[in-house]
Amino acid sequence: MKSSSAEILREYGPFSDIAEVHGLTFDGRLVWFASGDRLNALDPASGSVVRSIDVAAHAGTAFDGRHLFQIAEDRIQKIDPQTGTVLSSIPAPGGGGDSGLAWAEGTLWVGEYRNSKIHQVDPETGAVLRTIQSNRFVTGVSWVDGELWHATWDGDGSDVRRIDPQSGRVLEKLDMPPDAGVSGLESDGGDQFFCGGGSSGTVRAIRRPHRTE
Repeated sequence: MKSSSAEILREYGPFSDIAEVHGLTFDGRLVWFASGDRLNALDPASGSVVRSIDVAAHAGTAFDGRHLFQIAEDRIQKIDPQTGTVLSSIPAPGGGGDSGLAWAEGTLWVGEYRNSKIHQVDPETGAVLRTIQSNRFVTGVSWVDGELWHATWDGDGSDVRRIDPQSGRVLEKLDMPPDAGVSGLESDGGDQFFCGGGSSGTVRAIRRPHRTE
């Protein structure tokens, strides 16, 4: 396993009236992040929050190219980002213990924090298609270029790791500084990850390493 220190490229926030940053996602232009009672759209170029949607937003956030998906307690809600309307909802696989959320291969990938699992879920029914076991608490989840990454955060600190999507084996690990926990994770599709900063109320951008093996 390759291990290195995470390179923090930029920090956004803290923002007024936002105490915590939970899950986040990237729609190609804006970073959407959950802060408990609303979803906020951050312009990563300016560093400003440009709009918000009043909706329950307790954990992971994902974007499928058209819609936002947001964990709200024990449900995953599908949201129209233009209007803020909740279009539908499905049960979350962890029954309220859910954390990260990502979209890939036409399905949702849902972290289950304390059970250290990532579930692949049918976005229409909520049926669990398969489950990957990790060896640390799972917070954010992200797929990029066929790679599965997830964040961890517990008493021993926080890191961002690439795992084998079949076995769950850790292939690469980026260690965050002691005061920089990761509550949510999403790639920009290029050389950055956006990381939710939990109770720090911030969003951080870190460098995504490119595979050499």
